[in-house]
Amino acid sequence: MKSLLDIETDVTALARRIGASARDLPTYGTSEDFARPHIEVEHGFYHYVVVERGVERDRRSSDNYQDLLFWIFSGVTHGLAFGYELQNRVEDQDCRRIAFPKQIELMRKIDPALAERLEADIAGILQRAPYDDEPTKAVNRMRGKSASNRS
Repeated sequence: MKSLLDIETDVTALARRIGASARDLPTYGTSEDFARPHIEVEHGFYHYVVVERGVERDRRSSDNYQDLLFWIFSGVTHGLAFGYELQNRVEDQDCRRIAFPKQIELMRKIDPALAERLEADIAGILQRAPYDDEPTKAVNRMRGKSASNRS
């Protein structure tokens, strides 16, 4: 079982591969609150914990270090990928069309096995909620921003 310091060292090194900042990463041992995840190690388990406004909103526990890395970098790559999408937005298109492939690309830089796991998660999301450009188009029409309105 790795110590908090070992985990922090590993996560920081992996984060450099994808350009994540310290602010994108969890804290270790104690919560900063405001829904920023933190990591705990106790009783033979790694814990990924999210506390918001003093209330624990999420706790995932495993004795598998790869699970912990997956939880950490799923969140980190999600934030980076949707930031990328915002900078490279295609009007009238479901934003996930850009963000999901970018998230997988980033995760692959961390670990190909974690990227495969993420791909499976995203496939499940898309099975339940397929890409759909129509809501984005409708919102853009209401705002007068639709690509078709610019022609």
